[in-house]
Amino acid sequence: MTPLFRKFIGLHWFMIINMLGLLVFGVTAIYSAGHLRSEEFSTAWNSQINWIAIGLVGFFAASLIDYRWVRWGAVLMYLAGLAGLIALKFHAVEIYGERNWLRIGGFQVQPSQPALAAGILMMAVVMADLPRLHKMFRYHWVRLLVSGLVAAVPMALVIKEDQGSGMVWAPVLATIWLVGLIPFRYLISITLVGVTLLPVVYFLGLQNHQRVRIENILKVWSGEPIDTLGSGYDLHYVQMAIGSGGWSGKGFLANKVPGQRSINRMGFIPDTAINDYIFPVVAEEQGFRGAALFISALALLLLQAVLVAFAARDLLGRLIVVGVVAMFFMHIFWNIGMSLALVPIAGIPIPLISYGGTFMVVTLFLLGMIQSVWVHRNIQPVKKKAPEPEETWKREAPRDPAFA
Repeated sequence: MTPLFRKFIGLHWFMIINMLGLLVFGVTAIYSAGHLRSEEFSTAWNSQINWIAIGLVGFFAASLIDYRWVRWGAVLMYLAGLAGLIALKFHAVEIYGERNWLRIGGFQVQPSQPALAAGILMMAVVMADLPRLHKMFRYHWVRLLVSGLVAAVPMALVIKEDQGSGMVWAPVLATIWLVGLIPFRYLISITLVGVTLLPVVYFLGLQNHQRVRIENILKVWSGEPIDTLGSGYDLHYVQMAIGSGGWSGKGFLANKVPGQRSINRMGFIPDTAINDYIFPVVAEEQGFRGAALFISALALLLLQAVLVAFAARDLLGRLIVVGVVAMFFMHIFWNIGMSLALVPIAGIPIPLISYGGTFMVVTLFLLGMIQSVWVHRNIQPVKKKAPEPEETWKREAPRDPAFA
């Protein structure tokens, strides 16, 4: 048995089955959401299959290659991600009213997604491997500063044009800090500073339509009416679609109701039903029962990834996994939450389900990185005369002035 085939056999196949099931369900949901719309949206399910095929190549490549390559490759990926974000400022293509895309060789690419993936790998390397280079990086505040800068630069480039992708950076960075052995007193201090800055961000950092979205959520919570023909249109009809599904739903393509009439099929859900508003389509057709199973499948995937993090052989592997889990959780929570009026509306897709070529390829690549951590969990590092750097700085940490 060759080493490559041994790795292939050792993949986390239960996670792969879960992933493939969600991919099939996603293609079905995209077909249902877009088949009565214009040709661009009615054929989106077919394009999604093509992107999945491309993404699966990256998934298996990332799974079978030892994830330790990120110690050298993450820097190049990070710089390439920054280059894409900078190019977005000068050559952006407007889609759905937002200038978040680049046209490269006939394809439309969203640079914010590859930049986020590269940022996760780069932050993991900073937190896990910088102490190997110099004892200065054993200070917690130094690692906080460097990793914060790694996240802040692309976040600043993204958030002006793509608020959804931009705000994902914060929970990802916080999770990496938490698992990266940063003491709680640092995290609590940073959290308190962030909370005190929220009013400043609300009044000075947000655009008017973003503040209106927050105000609509507050009105829904307090039972006040919203403008269902204006700023509250999307929120009103996606909630109506979810509620009208009942327990068992209206069936695939609304085949359980007379005339196959549904909120989605009558066009009250915007064209972004194939990505940002995919959950209302699922809830309307499959009902509470189907939506609960759908959320459970996503939760099971995240739980399996967390268990992979526990099995990782080193801190680098754990940080890669938890960074990806934080990214996926943020996407899932916010996408479903905005449809249920739990959080303001933002353009955030659901991994493996929502339509999007760039996002699908990035999602499958990151799932491949999780598989790589699992496959290589039992491979022992080469023994050296000196202790492993990670063990060294962990052991010396109590004598670190940062603990004074």
